[in-house]
Amino acid sequence: MLDRIAGMEVFAKVATLGGLSAAARALGMSQTMATKHIGALEGRLGVKLLHRTTRKTTLSEAGRRYLESVERILSELAEADAVAVAERVEVTGTLRVNAPVSFGVRELVPHLAEFSGLHPGLTVDLGLNDRVVDLVEEGWDVAVRIGQIEDETLIARKLARCRLLVAASPAYLAKRGTPRTISDLVSHDCLGYTLSTALGPSRWYFGVDGSVSAPITGRLHANNGDALVAAALAGQGLIYQPTFLIGDYIRAGKLTPLMLDHPATELPGVFAIYASNRRPPAKVRAFIDFLVSRLGPEPHWDRELMQLAS
Repeated sequence: MLDRIAGMEVFAKVATLGGLSAAARALGMSQTMATKHIGALEGRLGVKLLHRTTRKTTLSEAGRRYLESVERILSELAEADAVAVAERVEVTGTLRVNAPVSFGVRELVPHLAEFSGLHPGLTVDLGLNDRVVDLVEEGWDVAVRIGQIEDETLIARKLARCRLLVAASPAYLAKRGTPRTISDLVSHDCLGYTLSTALGPSRWYFGVDGSVSAPITGRLHANNGDALVAAALAGQGLIYQPTFLIGDYIRAGKLTPLMLDHPATELPGVFAIYASNRRPPAKVRAFIDFLVSRLGPEPHWDRELMQLAS
């Protein structure tokens, strides 16, 4: 019995090249063997796939429909082979990684020494900025993003949860009082993050699904979380930021978490994203797998923090 996959490969090659002899040459087999493969395939299916004359070979209607499935199957088989081979490929070259400034400095850089030790043939080119980069246009292999991933052309893998808390320095609360409800926020100096809708300079969002909004006012807005943290530590106002950014200061008593009448919302998560290539390079897979093992799913920056904030 002739191999079914080989028959599909012959059929697909005939459809591409337009003839049995050309397909046979491309596949390194005799025309007689190619003809046998097509005959076995048609016999198994019980339909005519090709119309053959002395001048040309064309697809039948059944052949055109069958070709769509064959091309998909052969593509998936090739991908499976590539994935298996890639597991043996040494992770080498240059990996270009983009990440937000604060998260990159705090949570990526401390792990890079270990990652580099695991893959001595790999160089990491780390770019830190808070804008949304275009991975393809700017040549990034992988990026770390926080929050909702809107671009459907990207593949995203969740690395960790991303909780939020409202906090302020003890000195600020002693001077201005402690807000008890989200409606109290409008009478306080709130430090707005200009790159976020949920944590922005004019409105903050609360509730499990982020559906409850509260107007805020404040005399300092910034596009960087570390700048807002420094301002909060100096007593300039209330801060509403991810726990990876303010957790250490809460544990140290330098910031006090605030429990209002609506819970702080939670961002969709911290994600690693890459362009929708069905076969991402081994270096990308290795890096993402490493981050998953080190950061998630329950991140170390939340350890004991939620008990302190309850």
